[in-house]
Amino acid sequence: MIEFQLEQLYAWITGLLWPLLRVGGLVALAPIVGEAVVPVRLKVGVSIIITLVIAPVIGPMPAIAPASYAGLLIAAQQVLIGMALGFCMRLIFTATMMAGEFVGLPMGLAFASFFDPATGANTAVLSRLLNLVTMLLFLAVNGHLLMLDGLARSFELLPIGASLHADGWAALMHWSGQLWIIGLLLALPLLVVLQTINLSLGILNRTAQQLSVFAVGFPITLSTGLIMLAIVVPRSSEFLMQLFEAGYQAMAQIARGLMGT
Repeated sequence: MIEFQLEQLYAWITGLLWPLLRVGGLVALAPIVGEAVVPVRLKVGVSIIITLVIAPVIGPMPAIAPASYAGLLIAAQQVLIGMALGFCMRLIFTATMMAGEFVGLPMGLAFASFFDPATGANTAVLSRLLNLVTMLLFLAVNGHLLMLDGLARSFELLPIGASLHADGWAALMHWSGQLWIIGLLLALPLLVVLQTINLSLGILNRTAQQLSVFAVGFPITLSTGLIMLAIVVPRSSEFLMQLFEAGYQAMAQIARGLMGT
């Protein structure tokens, strides 16, 4: 007859429950798998599969009952840690969408927007285009696997049950502060060209007032913007790969900061 003790049952539950909460927090906000169009059942299934792979190498868990107040506190901590790591990588994709917003306005495509189910709001068509390019490159360079590797390493840097320090949240805020800078750097080549054209059209409007700048300016800015997109987007892969690498380093910095090291 096989007998189970309560301590053994708690050990089995905590061996999968607490890692699952951290993994689930990352999956909820991570790029691609965390999109709103992805079914919740698929997110839960992916979280369980990842947990089953990671759990055997995590190490011993704290001997705390999951239903106790201390267990609930640890559960909340794991969810917050996973969400912070997933949000760290999501910021890269948000920056590319912001770059599309920056470029769409001087091109005259600010009105070209549609409902994006991933964000639940109207998104400019250029923002969606750059976001799709970033997603494809992220998958092509196995960025999703490196993100999961960073998640697995977070269990070494920040064991389950460790107290959280404010330095990790400060590192997350510092990384989120780079959002505008990244978006501007990505859109800078097109912004320089388009703003130069707009400045030239403004001077032309003052010198040749009989010429309708509004009728001539829109085709010029639109065609020039499309040509610049065809030139810049294929050459932006190196810049995006550097952003991915910076995101992985930010994940490690957040984990170390939460640990207080």
